[in-house]
This record gives sequence, C-alpha cells and structure tokens, in this order.
Amino acid sequence: MTEAVTPQPSPPPFPFDEGAPPPRKTTPGDVRDGAAVTLVVGVAGVLLGVLWAWLAPKVQYVSNGQAVFLRNSEGEARIGADGTFLLLAVGFGLLSAVAVFLWRRRGGVPLVIGLGAGSLFAALVGWRLGLRLGPSSNLPAAAAKAGQGVPFDAPLQLLAHGALLAWPLVALAAHLALTAVFTRPDPTWPAAPAAYPPAPAPTPDPSHP
Repeated sequence: MTEAVTPQPSPPPFPFDEGAPPPRKTTPGDVRDGAAVTLVVGVAGVLLGVLWAWLAPKVQYVSNGQAVFLRNSEGEARIGADGTFLLLAVGFGLLSAVAVFLWRRRGGVPLVIGLGAGSLFAALVGWRLGLRLGPSSNLPAAAAKAGQGVPFDAPLQLLAHGALLAWPLVALAAHLALTAVFTRPDPTWPAAPAAYPPAPAPTPDPSHP
C-alpha cells in the first residue's frame, strides 16, 4: 500500500523583506550640517569668554613695595571664577543642544560629532578669551601702576580645567535626551512567519484497498 504525498509548498517570503524602509545613510548634506554646527557653536565661545570676564568675581592683590599678597586670603573669589565658568558652560551647552535639535530634528552622526567638537572648541575659546579680557597677568606692572598699599585686580584664572568639558558633555547629553523623547521611533517590522506550514494529512491511494 502506497500513499500519495502532497509536496509541501515553499515558505512564503517574509513581509518585511519587501516593505521595510532601507537604513538611512549619511549623505553629503549631513556632513555639511555637522560642519556648520561645529563652526557656529565654536564661534559662540566668544560670548562665553566675554560673559566670564564680566561676571566672574575678582580676586584682589595688594603690594607692599617688595612683594604682592592676596588682599583677602580667605576669600572665595578664586573658586567663584571657576563656578561662574562652569555655570555659563552648562547654560551654553543646554542652549546649543536645543538649537541644534530644533534646526535638524532628524539628528545623525555628523550632527552629533559637530555638536561635540564645536562645544569643546567653544569652551577653549571662551577660556582663552576670558583670560585676555580680564585683568593683566603682569603682576609687577599692575602693582607698580596701582601703587603701594592700593588693591588691584588679579588676573582671571580657571583652576579646575575639568570645567572645559562641561559644555560638550551637557550639550551631547541634552541632545540625546531631546532626540529620545521627541523623535518618532522607527516603524516596527512584522514578526516573521513560521518557516513551513503544518504538513497536510496523507491521502490514501484509492487503487489499493
């Protein structure tokens, strides 16, 4: 007795093989956008330097004609200068992240790299410019100009150099958070069907009892 076996059909194609959107590739436009972000954010460091030189608390020295001393050795102006730079950098980091996100919501690797590189460059520009705009770093000349016993402003200093990383770190973290919250997730693909449908029951051959 033999039985006729119906051949099993080939498995149907997966539905996501044809209808799935192709992965997004980096285009020359994305690279240009990243370069533009680097340039604009880097130039914003000028504003950081101006505000730091203006808002940072001043440390004062006094000269006795032979040496220069701190007018108030227990003052917190030195720490205040670092804190002012840090707060300004955090604020600029948040602003730059929001601006970049609103400009190009789709994001992309070049945009993130541009934001990070531009923020770091802006922090360096703000630091060096603030030192130049602050009081003179030539203490003997400043003491001679002020006169004996007359207080004069000390040069601006950034003692905690780790504050230079505040702008890029805050900018990248804020941009990532904005992208995660306000950007639509990628469409989900349907689940893959079973490889083969269940085999049909064997059909008996009527020529054999």
